[in-house]
Amino acid sequence: MKTKDRLTKDKEELRSNASELDLKKKYKFALKSIAKLEREKSEIASLKGTVTTFTIKPKRPSKDSEATAVWVASDWHTDEFIDSGTINGLNHFTPDIAKQRVETFFRSGLRLTDILSKDVEIKTIVLALLGDFFTGHIHPDFMEITDTEPMHAVIRVQNMIASGIQYILNNSKYELVIPCHSGNHARTTEKTRFATENGHSLEFYMYHFLADHFRGEKRVKFIIPTGYHSYMDIYGVKVRFHHGHGLKYGGGVGGIFIPTNKALSQWNKAFKADLDVFGHFHQTIFAPNFICNGSLIGYSAFALSIKADFERPKQVMFLIDKKRGRTFMCPILLD
Repeated sequence: MKTKDRLTKDKEELRSNASELDLKKKYKFALKSIAKLEREKSEIASLKGTVTTFTIKPKRPSKDSEATAVWVASDWHTDEFIDSGTINGLNHFTPDIAKQRVETFFRSGLRLTDILSKDVEIKTIVLALLGDFFTGHIHPDFMEITDTEPMHAVIRVQNMIASGIQYILNNSKYELVIPCHSGNHARTTEKTRFATENGHSLEFYMYHFLADHFRGEKRVKFIIPTGYHSYMDIYGVKVRFHHGHGLKYGGGVGGIFIPTNKALSQWNKAFKADLDVFGHFHQTIFAPNFICNGSLIGYSAFALSIKADFERPKQVMFLIDKKRGRTFMCPILLD
């Protein structure tokens, strides 16, 4: 046989052998796949009839379970107007809308508390009134965006808050503890004062009128401090309430976290608190050591000018459990 013919024959045999080897590999793989599928089929078949269930009993409050609900109310600015055109349609606000949002705050707060009380006994609501319930005239331009004078504004807010407290009393059996703090907008002076701040605050005046109005109601207790802070011990959790304007935020990186933690560290040297609760900054923050309340008024031209985070109108509520400390936390949405 010629060499050329021999080479041709050998190449054909090599191709034939390679093809045969490839077929054998594919065949072995197919056999393995079939065996695997048969095993899976057998295992699936063996599961038939093996489902069993156990009973999950509904949770009911134990005899010693207890929690306190905390509602935070601040930064309502009920006398102010917001023209939606000044903030690209992101918000619209009038005194009438303010009234609707106040009603929503009390209705939703009570509804959420009632829902939570199905799993833990709640005897008390702490209604923290933390100031800036109206805008007032502390700056000349505020006269252009408010609908009435500060004295009339405070009377209107007083009636709103009194109506909300009465709503809770009429529709529940909860006791009310009400810590009250003045905001920076309620002052009658041009600049904020410190030692004599409450002596120049229309909100401080309002709180005493409210306390007098409910003086005969055994389920209501007002706490009206003369200083910037008030403290409350709730099942061993020491809570410090204030409006928030004592925290100096300069618009730095990290938002209010750095100035807040610096301030809390200094305050804790004098009187340690486990949790600070405040408003003023119109933003909702649930941090490990503080809670910052949102606002009822919502986003405004002022917020836009200072590059504040956009946030819809909201207030906050949370639970402090007798055994577990702070547990449930949520915003109360107002629009």
